[in-house]
Amino acid sequence: MVRFKNRYVLCEVVSEDPRCRQCIEDRAVGLAVRDAIGRVHGDYGLACCSISFTVKYLNAYTGTVLLRCRKDSYRLLCSALPFVRQLESRNQRYPCFLNTLHVGGTIRTCQKFLIQYNRRQLLMLLQSCTNEEERRCIQKSLLSCSLTEEQSQSGDEEDDDGTE
Repeated sequence: MVRFKNRYVLCEVVSEDPRCRQCIEDRAVGLAVRDAIGRVHGDYGLACCSISFTVKYLNAYTGTVLLRCRKDSYRLLCSALPFVRQLESRNQRYPCFLNTLHVGGTIRTCQKFLIQYNRRQLLMLLQSCTNEEERRCIQKSLLSCSLTEEQSQSGDEEDDDGTE
């Protein structure tokens, strides 16, 4: 059996309207991206990209989107993303665009990049704080940005000691 390799494209939805982020759905993002691929690359590009194209993750609060496609066609996907100009959700159109942040081979590498990216954004916010309460809030957020190991891994280590 052959394993198909995928690429994960991490994007952020950039919009002037703050309501846009709260109203977007993964289906709307998927349709907008497919439409852009069809406009830019035609039927061939759309067929290549739609084989395993999915929206794996969407955080409507932060506007973070994780797209998955085949390794062979991720360049077609990345080249069509700047042509997404609006998202349609609940019969309303929201003008926005997708900013590509990272392209990775696994979801885990995209998660690690997103943590580092958010830390850099929080550090920039920390430098522009005006009062001490904002500064404490952002410092607390900075300290909480980390990946934690699963509890099952630490449980396995305790069993190896020979104590049951």
